[in-house]
Amino acid sequence: MNENPTFGPATGIGSLPGGDAREAVKAATGTFDDFPFLPELPARGPGADMIGRTAGMLVEMYARVEPSGWRLGDRPGRDTKRARSWLGEDLDALEEFTQGYEGQLKVQAVGPWTLAAALELRNGELALSDLGACRDLAGSLAEGIRLHLDELRRRIPGARLVLQLDEPSLMAVLRGQVRTASGYRTHRIPDRQIAEAVLREVIGVHGDGPVVVHSCAPDVPFAFLRRAGAAAVSFDFSLLTERDDDAIGEAVEGGTRLFAGVVPGTDGPLSDPAGSVSGVRTLWRRLGLHPGLLAEAVTVTPSCGLAGASPRYAWEALAHCVQAARSLADNPE
Repeated sequence: MNENPTFGPATGIGSLPGGDAREAVKAATGTFDDFPFLPELPARGPGADMIGRTAGMLVEMYARVEPSGWRLGDRPGRDTKRARSWLGEDLDALEEFTQGYEGQLKVQAVGPWTLAAALELRNGELALSDLGACRDLAGSLAEGIRLHLDELRRRIPGARLVLQLDEPSLMAVLRGQVRTASGYRTHRIPDRQIAEAVLREVIGVHGDGPVVVHSCAPDVPFAFLRRAGAAAVSFDFSLLTERDDDAIGEAVEGGTRLFAGVVPGTDGPLSDPAGSVSGVRTLWRRLGLHPGLLAEAVTVTPSCGLAGASPRYAWEALAHCVQAARSLADNPE
């Protein structure tokens, strides 16, 4: 992993509204000319959602939709084929709009613990119930992501790929808050070192490329993610409390990039760009960090995915991230 990689000043999280791949990719590449991302369009249905999309990347493991959710099975069915077809459609659009592009490009996949907390085994229990299944799932995921990154390098040879792993369920897993199928019990907490090693295996598939871990849940485990090899941590800035100060200060001083989600993910009035990052400046002062480091240490993003927003608001929110990042760079104090 790169020790101190540099990142663009602003980017999106992943999901966007609607079902038109070309329109979404055009917005993602046109808004962030130095740090575009591959959009996800869950409104298309099962297989375009983040779990189904990532399940479609798995190698020698397949998932199908059951009434209770996604379940692992023996062979690829229509749900796997649909997920792979939509991903191919998205890659075609991305290739079209990045002809000759040279620069950073972010792609997303669900991380191993959130996947284990979402995919059911054949017996109906989550993969999380079986440590061996968690390890197998992580290995299959790592290989699937490796192949996905290879495909992106082939299609967009000038891109410097940034991998984002979405782990919104990570803290629930680490705290034993994920319920069993019956709903009466919760799954056992995995050993912290094993949990870290499993995540490190998937992060390591990107080799020297930078990996961002994203969570829009409270209490993001900054130190845990850094130890697992994350070069950057992406989070909902509004969920931070002063309890997080020490971990954030250590992360910044250790060279970890912060992807600060400061622009709301659902429709509503947007403040002026300077106002959107005022909390980041306040945090910086509270931590006693040098204002000149702000632009080097922070990438501005929406607070989470924008799938629940109207298309008009989503495009405005993406543009607002660029403007807010500019404000942060121009007026760090």
